[in-house]
Amino acid sequence: MRKIVREYEFTPEEERAVARLAGELGITETTAGILYARGNDTPEKAYEFLHPSRKHFLSPFLMRGMKEATELLARAREEEWRVAVFGDYDADGIGATAIAARALSRYGIEPYLYIPERTDGYGMSVAAIDKIFDEFLPDLIITVDCGISNRREVEYIKEQGAYVIVTDHHELPDELPDCIVVNPKLKDDYPYDNLCGAGVAFKLACALIGDRAMDLIDFAALSTVADSVPLLGENRDIVAEGLNLMRKNCRPALAALLGKQNELTAQTLAFTVAPRINAAGRMGNARAALEMFLSEDAETIAALAKELNEYNATRQRYCDGLYEQALREVYAEGAYKNVVMLAGENWNTGMVGIVAARMVEQFSRPALLFVKNGDMLRGSARSVENVNIFDALKACSQYIEEFGGHSQAAGVNVKAENFEALKNALDEYLGSHYDRADFSPAIPVSGEAKDFWRVAREIDMLEPFGIGNRRPQFVLHAAETDAAPVKPASPHISLSVDRLDLMCFNGSKNLKVLKSDLKKTIVFDYNVSSFRGKEYLKGFVRTVVCDGKSGVRVEEDMFENRLLAAALPAASAEVMDRAALDEFLSRRIADSAYGLCAVCYDRSTAGKFPALADLEPEAFRLSSGNVENAVLVAPDPDTDLSAYREIVFLDSPAGGIETGNARVYRADAGAPWGVDASRESLLGVFAALKRYEGAFVGETLAEAARAMKDIPVPSVQRIFALAVFRELGLIEIRGGRLSVIRGKKTDLNDSAIYRAVKEA
Repeated sequence: MRKIVREYEFTPEEERAVARLAGELGITETTAGILYARGNDTPEKAYEFLHPSRKHFLSPFLMRGMKEATELLARAREEEWRVAVFGDYDADGIGATAIAARALSRYGIEPYLYIPERTDGYGMSVAAIDKIFDEFLPDLIITVDCGISNRREVEYIKEQGAYVIVTDHHELPDELPDCIVVNPKLKDDYPYDNLCGAGVAFKLACALIGDRAMDLIDFAALSTVADSVPLLGENRDIVAEGLNLMRKNCRPALAALLGKQNELTAQTLAFTVAPRINAAGRMGNARAALEMFLSEDAETIAALAKELNEYNATRQRYCDGLYEQALREVYAEGAYKNVVMLAGENWNTGMVGIVAARMVEQFSRPALLFVKNGDMLRGSARSVENVNIFDALKACSQYIEEFGGHSQAAGVNVKAENFEALKNALDEYLGSHYDRADFSPAIPVSGEAKDFWRVAREIDMLEPFGIGNRRPQFVLHAAETDAAPVKPASPHISLSVDRLDLMCFNGSKNLKVLKSDLKKTIVFDYNVSSFRGKEYLKGFVRTVVCDGKSGVRVEEDMFENRLLAAALPAASAEVMDRAALDEFLSRRIADSAYGLCAVCYDRSTAGKFPALADLEPEAFRLSSGNVENAVLVAPDPDTDLSAYREIVFLDSPAGGIETGNARVYRADAGAPWGVDASRESLLGVFAALKRYEGAFVGETLAEAARAMKDIPVPSVQRIFALAVFRELGLIEIRGGRLSVIRGKKTDLNDSAIYRAVKEA
């Protein structure tokens, strides 16, 4: 179950500090609290955070190895050495290469540029080095965004008679390359260690050419956003300055990828530009993106931008297909460990990282996807926010041939024979080093929004948003809402809560919950937008979490789902008495946090099984797809639980939902229907329906039954009658209006719903 967690909780003393901060800066306590929680606990720090600027840049010479690197490059220029730059194939590596190429050129060195393809593997390789020497015969090789884990390859370069400067930002291995190394993670006087590869290249450029490097900061900004490093400290200043440069004088290459954007933010770079740069590398032509970054010719840039757009469209289609394939394999195998690991024969090495990230989002656990290549597996790892996958891989390195990366992402090469051993070792390591809460899908919020307009304006001051500085989300509490599709058949929902208009994109699946009287927490963000000179406050629903135990009228919606399930075929199930079933549930929950879903249609049923006491019930559909042990009340008819290992029906036949290959169990006694199934009762309701013909009665049977409240029978009786009549074709509810079909002859026993209730 998705959980809402406060981004921060303050002590009374901290609350007083937040109030002082708000007063000194002239901002709301809401915004001051966000600043304080994100480390800006003094007016000076907060002011600096709210005004990111090059003024806050650190001297590059505080970084270990920078002085030695510039001295060697000065010698290279003086002695006219042949200098090669070895980059990487992703957006960070390409941005870093572009910065290094332009900076070296201005410094007086025309470099040879080498970008490997993903099929060459992560980092430097002997084959790539041989190619560089065959084509260029360098005196010096500079790496950008790679090299820190290539001690052996650095020695090989030195054996060929060339010097090496490694500039990188990835985690440090046990043994560093024996050469000049520039990496902010080294122990030195440089106080910020979260630069991306292009950020390090930019600092090298600043050390070489000073302020002339500032017109390269747009590359550094793009790479910083693309590489998902925290947008705090110097990274925040780099991105802010880069965005300012793009807004004033956007580089033609970036303008070609941006297209017609209404606004330019860090999110625009992350979701519009970065995927297109990465797509070139993923599709095996990383050089195309670099050429576009280095070109000054409009026609060349336009042609390359078109090529990258096509690569990105192809990449999206491929990734969607690969994700669906991987998901099927996970469901078939079962996602019941602390890690998700898969390997495929014909998968594209450029796509598995993206799909691994989607797997993390789906299952709330680290995910590793590999491509089989003979007896070797080449893969990508991604992780949830609270789990350091680099440390986990390091702890299990006896099963790994090669790996490199950082806390949230890594490249990994493994022998096929060690695949299962690595999976088990990672599962054990993660289980022993992290709590269950670290794997639970959590939604961080900044509390309840107050003073909507003022806070919305202040939120803009917290830009740029990204990793480490997420856009603040707030909560609203509600029961029934006025939720409705924005237009007929639209998947998008609009609603209003506390006088704030909200939009829920693709929220049709949540419509029943939003309209019900379940107590619910709506997580949203919001902003001020302008249209035709008028300002509007608009909120965007990100998540809805409801209390499955609350509400009264919701029982009618649950009863409707039970009726609909009764009309569908039941899965084969092992029948157990209540005591045996509770013992089984207790044992399974103790064994694993994943793989068990208990289903009931009467909410009181779950309370009769002590084993389920610690599981919060959810209504209609599960809020997370991570196959965590769960209790689901009155699942919607399209519910798919096939990812679960065991499904237990507590008070009904095992029907109405997709169970796949799960083992199915059910209690030996179901809940009573509580309705009169006699012919006389049904005929009485049918006679009364005619006066509602043509009237608006709602979209569901429960809504229609509530609209017909003057029919003198309980609401569940009305729902039952409507369900039977609709199944028999005697009525139709379309567009929210009721039609009665006259003159049709039928038999009540032709209704599966009627038979299920009658025979119970």
